[in-house]
Amino acid sequence: MTARVDHAVTSGTFSLDGQTFDVDNNVWVVGDDDECVVLDAPHDADAILTVVGERRVRAILATHAHDDHVRAAPALARATGAPVLLHPADRVLWDLVHPDVAPGGDLRDGATVEVAGIALRVLHTPGHSPGACSFHAPALGAVFTGDTLFAGGPGATGRSYSDFGTIIESIRTRLLTLPPETVVHTGHGDDTSIGAEAPHLDEWIARGH
Repeated sequence: MTARVDHAVTSGTFSLDGQTFDVDNNVWVVGDDDECVVLDAPHDADAILTVVGERRVRAILATHAHDDHVRAAPALARATGAPVLLHPADRVLWDLVHPDVAPGGDLRDGATVEVAGIALRVLHTPGHSPGACSFHAPALGAVFTGDTLFAGGPGATGRSYSDFGTIIESIRTRLLTLPPETVVHTGHGDDTSIGAEAPHLDEWIARGH
């Protein structure tokens, strides 16, 4: 069976540095009719399970550990038996959300996650958070960027554990080097492509966000 990308949007809040905001988060499920991986577990485990259906979940891949991306991760892990995989540099943020529950394993730059006959390559893309990761699926012509790259520019870097220069370097060296036709599936909002965003790098640097 051919691997595909399924999608849902869940709604909730994002809280950090004493402020809380209402947000809508994308959930991406990559797999075939038998097995899948889930990218991020925001807000509502039941909504994610509806997308998963009867499939075996091989892993829950966290693009980063802000609460709006991992709030439902332990519940989803319990429901599916799948491990939550997180880059260890984001453990400080995970512990703010789930101080009594550890992730199920580590994401490492350059590693691959296999599902439904395809590989998702882990790209460590820090800046929005220290352990932010993107997942490149060449067979699907897609990259899942979490909050590192959006339609219109980089993710936010105005809060604790983030840095603008770092996210620009991640985007420049890890994402904009992908084929221009690569579809960018983001953590919030609409899809874009590497080719659509690459010409604007200097504009983002000039504006500082």
